[in-house]
Amino acid sequence: MRRSKFIEEVRSVMRLRQLALATEKNYIYWIRSFIRHQGYRDAGQIHPHGVDQFLSHLATHKEVSPNTQNQALCALAFLFQHVLKRELKGINAVRARQQQRIPVVLTMREAQTILNHLSFPFCTMIKLAWGAGLRKAEFLNLRIKDVDFDNHCLTIRQGKGGKDRVTVLPNGAVEEILQLIELAETFYQDDIKQGFGEVSMPYALAKKFPNEANALHWRYLFSASKRGIDPISGREKRHHIHPSGLEKKLRQAVRNSGIRKKVTVHTFRHTFATQLLQNGYDIRTVQELLGHTDLKTTQIYTHVLQRGGNAVISPLDAATLN
Repeated sequence: MRRSKFIEEVRSVMRLRQLALATEKNYIYWIRSFIRHQGYRDAGQIHPHGVDQFLSHLATHKEVSPNTQNQALCALAFLFQHVLKRELKGINAVRARQQQRIPVVLTMREAQTILNHLSFPFCTMIKLAWGAGLRKAEFLNLRIKDVDFDNHCLTIRQGKGGKDRVTVLPNGAVEEILQLIELAETFYQDDIKQGFGEVSMPYALAKKFPNEANALHWRYLFSASKRGIDPISGREKRHHIHPSGLEKKLRQAVRNSGIRKKVTVHTFRHTFATQLLQNGYDIRTVQELLGHTDLKTTQIYTHVLQRGGNAVISPLDAATLN
């Protein structure tokens, strides 16, 4: 099989079905890994039995998490259903072991300390993760039009699972967001002068409202300082800041703060949910703000509230008190 040609066919189907770019990259990775592991040389050789073997290999040899194994399965299900036009059912692979992991959360002091070690605009990104419960992809994909200052809210478009939702706009981030909008407008005016005013748009809207791609309100809130080539259209456009820059700055900030916890961008989303529950907000409200489909996903934060000294007096401390 000419893998590159076949992968391009797969990619074309994904774009025809309007998959998000992040999903496309993820699926392509797993489909390539599957083909390479099974040694397929022709699309006709691809068989459902190979899916069992590959998924079992991930669980037994790679020791991946259940979520990672499910990602691979989703990619292969897409391959069979939409590209190969074959049925994929009766999967009997060895399943990755489910492990209940309590998320790492920060205290208010720890979160603020890390923020103090971050420069603009990276501190603003973390403020939206902590203050609004946004995922990394969600705040990076914010457009100017998604910020509602009057109603103090943010509209998240095409979040995880393709869902839209509304969440809170933290007052502590408003001033910096206004600076970001001013900066994005400066970039916009420069791009217009140089003939590069177009920005990437969601597939359907790009076709339905082609002129909107040149409108200021569609600029990314966290606009990159330089233009780049859009991977879908191949045209030069201004995208949002690359996530690797934030990750590097956050690692440095955690190191400089002296906090001895494994902190990622997502840690601040966990902290948002936990602190809302600590403050007495209803779990259903937290579920809606986070964009969780299943309440069970949100309930993991109740375990955080009940661990250790938050719910139990240690016998050692009880003995000391007596």
